[in-house]
Amino acid sequence: MSGGESARTGDVWLHRWRPGSRAGARLVCFPHAGGSAAFFAPWSTKLPTEIDVAAVRYPGRADRLAEPPLTSMPVLVDAIAGALEPDGGKPTVLFGHSLGALVAYEVARELTRRGVPPAQLIVSGRRAPGDEPGGAKHLLSDDDLVGELVRLGGTDPALLASEDARSVFLPAIRADFRLAEKYRRLPGREPSCPLTVVMGDEDADVDVRRAGLWAECTTNETFAAHVLPGGHFYLIPQEKAVLALLVEACATPATA
Repeated sequence: MSGGESARTGDVWLHRWRPGSRAGARLVCFPHAGGSAAFFAPWSTKLPTEIDVAAVRYPGRADRLAEPPLTSMPVLVDAIAGALEPDGGKPTVLFGHSLGALVAYEVARELTRRGVPPAQLIVSGRRAPGDEPGGAKHLLSDDDLVGELVRLGGTDPALLASEDARSVFLPAIRADFRLAEKYRRLPGREPSCPLTVVMGDEDADVDVRRAGLWAECTTNETFAAHVLPGGHFYLIPQEKAVLALLVEACATPATA
């Protein structure tokens, strides 16, 4: 693939707020179910300029609304890894929240397989692979699916109240729930980078014991767990603490 083709692939899958930056490290953020790159826009102005902040653009929302959302983890992972790989010379930290934690983990594994492992993987608000509960929330009625989103938080209630907005947003949300509920760990070895897990102390779907199972998901000896006040979307009220963790991660060289 030529350099021009790689750049276009990256542009499709990654939103960068400081393109052309000479930053020393790259932070790639993976949105939650139904989320988009825009969720991480505030971070781009609050993190140091030394960090090249990017977020993954999933199909089926925002500027990729015309594309069907993906429900195949292997297809999604291969595409994102392909977008990240051309910039493999820059230390890369992956951060994923909820569904994004699973996608970031599988991308870390694929990048490791390709010989360009990330410098660090940070997973947030998600059970470890192998401890996934499955489920069939993706089959719920629109009203019940909206009820689940309200329970989790993190979605503008005004969007959920509008029938027109529901018709736009719910297909991608439903597809994301299906992706998470049908997910099974892909074949292959674990990533080789340090791994950090972060969770809210009131998150009904993840507890400290379950979060600790992420320690088995890396071949690296460096593992850390952080519990912050809040529910599933603790990272909104605890933004300052989360950003401090990310700054530290981007400043710490990888240890194989």
